[in-house]
Amino acid sequence: MLLRYILKRIFWMIPFLFAVSIVAFLLIQAPPGDYLTTYIAKLGESNEVLDQASIENLRERFGLDKPLYVQYFRWVGNLLQGDFGMSFEWRQPVSDLIWGRMALTVTLSFATLLFTWAVAFPIGVYSAVRKYSIGDYVATTLGFIGLATPNFLLALILMYIGVVHFGADVGGLFSNEYKNAPWSWAKVWDLIQHLWLPVIVLGTSATASLIRIMRANLLDELHRPYVDTARAKGLSEFWLIMKYPVRVALNPFISTIGWVLPNLVSGAVVTAIVLSLPTAGPLMLQALLAQDMYLAGAFVLLLSSLTVVGMLISDILLVLLDPRVKYD
Repeated sequence: MLLRYILKRIFWMIPFLFAVSIVAFLLIQAPPGDYLTTYIAKLGESNEVLDQASIENLRERFGLDKPLYVQYFRWVGNLLQGDFGMSFEWRQPVSDLIWGRMALTVTLSFATLLFTWAVAFPIGVYSAVRKYSIGDYVATTLGFIGLATPNFLLALILMYIGVVHFGADVGGLFSNEYKNAPWSWAKVWDLIQHLWLPVIVLGTSATASLIRIMRANLLDELHRPYVDTARAKGLSEFWLIMKYPVRVALNPFISTIGWVLPNLVSGAVVTAIVLSLPTAGPLMLQALLAQDMYLAGAFVLLLSSLTVVGMLISDILLVLLDPRVKYD
């Protein structure tokens, strides 16, 4: 039954991603002009002028002289063959530009997700069980502060504390000697040592939000009749809470998988720039500003794919965790 459910969801992913590819391509083409227009404007700022013949040659070289539907089907046809096209601005294959950054982005997303769950789960449970206690008030206050503090401002504060008081190497995900070095265990360890700052910065807001959600959901479940019944059967308070109400209240944690992955790519661009993170966000922003349609389109499509995959994982875990969720 579960396998059938998974196959059904994967089948529906195909037309959805096809529709997303159309919308993504049209959105990238929506602003006036194209990459060549932006390129000519940049040359004009440096007092360089292209004659009309050169402009037409460039337009033909980049394939911008073709109708939009021809450009789209050429792009999709190449995608199906594993070719993401050539970046106009970088003059490199798009696949060479994105895979390294996407790998680091997924690593950072996974680490942030683990941090968010590890912190929000126990605090949210404690805050609900010990309602209106000093610990609950402290957790609530910190939660509101976490929601109200912009990520980039928190990044600047932690960078200052790390450099001035601890002499830590902040900014980026690697030390200088490992930035362009081939992968090794030493480089992996260096990456782990640099992960703590972006993980805390990117996970603070989501952690604060999940604490509030966990507290509210668990408070609703703690006074259900099935909890009183289980307590009357002599179950210890700890196992009673963990086995029944917490299991139901965990649904928000599972459902966050669907949005936390793409959110870390698209919603943390400013933070990634402040921390000099070699992730997908800054490069995607640069591609959108330059109207580099193949590079931007690849990022938007991968972002949508992350959302779909995240929702699939979330739905599968919800079905396994909560018996009230049906396969249909």
